[in-house]
Amino acid sequence: MQIQDLPYPDPGVPDARSGPRFLWWLFRNQLGGQLKALAWGVLHFVSVSSMPFCVGFAIEAVIDRSGSRLAVAGGLMALGGAGIAIGDTWLHRTAVTNWITAAARVQQLLARKAAQQGSALTRSVAAGEVVAVSTSDVEKIGWFVEAVSRFTAALVTLVIVAVGLVFYQPALGVVVAVGLPVLALAVLPLLPRATRRADFQREKAGHATELASDTVAGLRVLRGIGGEELFLDRYRSASQDVRHAAVRTARMWSLIAAVQVLLPGLLLIGVVWYGVGLARDGRISVGELVTVYSAVMILSYPLRHFEEIAMAYSFSQPSARRAARVLSLDRPTDTGGSRDAEVPNGDLHDPETGLGAPTGLFTAVVCGDPDAAGRLAERLGGHPSEEGTPVLLDGVPLDELPLDSARTAVLVQDKDPVLLSGTLRELLDVPSSGKVTPEAALAAAQCEDVLAALLQGALGTTDPLEAHLTERGRSLSGGQRQRLALARSLITDPEVLVLDEPTSAVDSHTEARIARGVRELRAGRTTVVFTSSPLLLDRADRVVLVHEGEAVAVGPHRDLMRTEPRYRAVVTRETDEEVAAGGGELLGVHGVDRADRADAVDGVAGVDGLRRLGDLSDIDELNDVDKINGIDGIDELNEIEESA
Repeated sequence: MQIQDLPYPDPGVPDARSGPRFLWWLFRNQLGGQLKALAWGVLHFVSVSSMPFCVGFAIEAVIDRSGSRLAVAGGLMALGGAGIAIGDTWLHRTAVTNWITAAARVQQLLARKAAQQGSALTRSVAAGEVVAVSTSDVEKIGWFVEAVSRFTAALVTLVIVAVGLVFYQPALGVVVAVGLPVLALAVLPLLPRATRRADFQREKAGHATELASDTVAGLRVLRGIGGEELFLDRYRSASQDVRHAAVRTARMWSLIAAVQVLLPGLLLIGVVWYGVGLARDGRISVGELVTVYSAVMILSYPLRHFEEIAMAYSFSQPSARRAARVLSLDRPTDTGGSRDAEVPNGDLHDPETGLGAPTGLFTAVVCGDPDAAGRLAERLGGHPSEEGTPVLLDGVPLDELPLDSARTAVLVQDKDPVLLSGTLRELLDVPSSGKVTPEAALAAAQCEDVLAALLQGALGTTDPLEAHLTERGRSLSGGQRQRLALARSLITDPEVLVLDEPTSAVDSHTEARIARGVRELRAGRTTVVFTSSPLLLDRADRVVLVHEGEAVAVGPHRDLMRTEPRYRAVVTRETDEEVAAGGGELLGVHGVDRADRADAVDGVAGVDGLRRLGDLSDIDELNDVDKINGIDGIDELNEIEESA
């Protein structure tokens, strides 16, 4: 695999049972590149290590006054220099290629896992942890995979040189051959502590990253409540923890580096001291002494790769363990699928709750617990966060479909959708049936003012689709982001569209228009909306009340308001006392205090927009509550909205 061939057509199935197993799996999948790096590394290191032999040979030729041998020595030195240049150049190329391709493979694996897990990923692993794994951890893993081949080349070179010295000058060669393993293994006792410190530093850095991510995500709210300084102080504290951990890690590695400098120096001193004695006794020549001395001095270069591989492993091992943890996450459903990829088209049914969504109808679901509603929406999409009975689409369990087919059949938009940076055209360029145009989807989602705002801030274009969105759409209001996300979901035109509170951040007039637009655009398609808004509920073909994990009532919105106290309690935000006293009847009694009736109206509205309805018409005070309740006033509210 070359860099220009990235990304991988298939990054493979990783061995994520542990960090070391994952690193070994990466190494095996790059065996060709590793062998190339090993070959070029051996050429480079052996060429470097051959220079002392050439120098010693040249010195002997000068002493013996042999011009031919001196010429041979010069030729050998030129050949060694060429080997150094060629080996170093191609070693660098292959090493960098191995690093980048290994990092790219890990990133593709992480991206695929994130796509498979969906929103369930951040419930198993913190968002900051995922960010850290896909950035800094990927680099450390790639570093180790790349460094293995260079370390192996250095090890092979040390063995070759040690054996060569033993044959060249046995007396000094044996000293070097015994000393080299000691030098190579001297740092091993320090590695466990260095690894622990590196792991601790990584945990602190992950916590700081997570805190920074959360702070940035909630910056608008923090500014509104004046909480910037509080979170800034928290991040400063976390940042200082990272700094202290990094300093402790650096101290350990400085000790390891000092050992790697000190011990070769001691070996060099010992060789010189012993070699001078041998030369004085006439047992070795000056050229042989110079050769052995130079060889030992040159060997400090490949020995540095022992320190590097130790450092790379110490940093990559915890990173690989965290990456393996993410990659080992399993969905409760079978992502491979055991059925054909044909997308079924029929009724959607959840056996656990009894919730059903007939094909082609607009079904609204009322659930008193927002968290339970979110989990149920995920279940309907075929990717639940917990084990359970699979949801059926036309009688086919969704977990038996390939993941792509399941998501083509059922699309879930959660209550906090994410907008990526780029142009609006790029945002809306999603896999779709092609039957819904961006213009139709934007119109149904009531995005006219959003387009105007984007166009006003755009430079050099009159096409709102070419307007640029900032990261996560932070330049837009919550309601504007929500409507753009809804338009994106409408464009995909799935067989079943599940929307979780799609209008919670918009005013009531816009909400009424969205309800009408979505219903018209999705005519003939199955649509499920989790909401408690009377304006959406009244537009639905059928409404299902889910109470304590079970569908307990089904019917039109107005019928349920009259006959089902639990439904009325969720929609009108009635208190337990009001439900016990008769709920809606209590709200209509003339003796109720005006402030209580106003609170009831605010509770039903859920947004400030419904308060404005009183400014649009002269509605009788005693009938305000009944109209907002949706028992007999939704039609009048729609008329008010249309006239406005």
